[in-house]
Amino acid sequence: MMADLIAGGLIAAVVLAAAFYVYKAKKSGKKCIGCPDSGSCSGGCSGCCGGCHGHH
Repeated sequence: MMADLIAGGLIAAVVLAAAFYVYKAKKSGKKCIGCPDSGSCSGGCSGCCGGCHGHH
């Protein structure tokens, strides 16, 4: 029972941390979160991670 509560708390903490990261990244103007070129990316996420219009 106690192990289930701890596991649930850890999962909730990870989910909240991920949601906060996405919120913070979007607020800072990143269009493609996780893309190394996201600050200068045009927003076409399928072309990100190396294909952001010459910003290699």
